[in-house]
Order: sequence, then structure tokens, then C-alpha cells
Amino acid sequence: MKAEYINPFVSAAAEVFSTMLQCELTRGKLTIGNGAQPTMDISGIIGLSGRATGTVVLSLDRAVALSATEILLSQKCTTIDGDVIDAVGELTNMVAGRAKAGLEHLAMSLALPTVITGKNHVISFGSATQTLAIPFTCEWGGLVLEVGLVEEAEVAPAELAAAAMA
Repeated sequence: MKAEYINPFVSAAAEVFSTMLQCELTRGKLTIGNGAQPTMDISGIIGLSGRATGTVVLSLDRAVALSATEILLSQKCTTIDGDVIDAVGELTNMVAGRAKAGLEHLAMSLALPTVITGKNHVISFGSATQTLAIPFTCEWGGLVLEVGLVEEAEVAPAELAAAAMA
């Protein structure tokens, strides 16, 4: 994965948390992700397709997920329930959607978000996908943004037309 692909996601995460949640993120050091097992309690996952395909995962500590949901819904949350799952899915969708604008040349589409809960849940990016992970901290706890994109080989329009005619 090209390192420059991560920057729109980092900016989008900081912008979403700042504008939607009034919460500032402090960025940690970018690492090559293990692509499998987040240490957080809940993860929002969204697939991307287009000239690049891949996955974006936003993994949150329990306290971050509960606090974010409380702000979004204006109600106290004490357990990871359907409202929290929906809120994490929507946060993931907002981050991916804003990042997509910074990657217009890849003409990507977003899938619907999926949310996985529970300690030690497993997320597979596929063996051919290298991921980049950025940890963040905020006043509520920690979160990790992990992105794995594979750029598709460009096919000339003439080649597409020829393939369609065959």
C-alpha cells in the first residue's frame, strides 16, 4: 500500500472527531498493521472498491465508543448495545467518506459498514494486503485506524471495449 493513501484517512478521522464529537485526537506513530486482531472492544469496518480496493477499520476502546455515542445521541450509554454499534458504524462511514474525497483519482465506492464487538475479535484483510495503522488517543481513551488498499492495474478504455465485444 502506498503510504500517501493513509493521509486522507488520518485527516478525516481528526476532522470527524473534532467537528462531530468536539473531541481532539492525538496521533501516534504509524505502523505496519498486523491486519488481524485489534486490541480494542469494537471495530467499524468498511470496504472500498474502485481503482483501489480494500478495507478501512476504525477500532475503539469501550469508553471511546460509549462517549462518542453519548454525544451523537444526546443520551447516556453504559453498555455496547445497538445504539453504540450504529454510532460506530456511522463514524466509520463518515471517516471513509471524507477520506474518499481526498482520493478522487481512485474513483472509489464505499460499502455499507459492518461492526464487530468483543475483545480479541479478528479482522482479516487478506494475505496480499499490507495495512497501515495509526493509533490515536483522546480524552476518552484510545482508538486505531487501520487501512489496507491495493491499487488495481489501470486498464485502457480500448482494452475494456475489446473485452466487452469478445
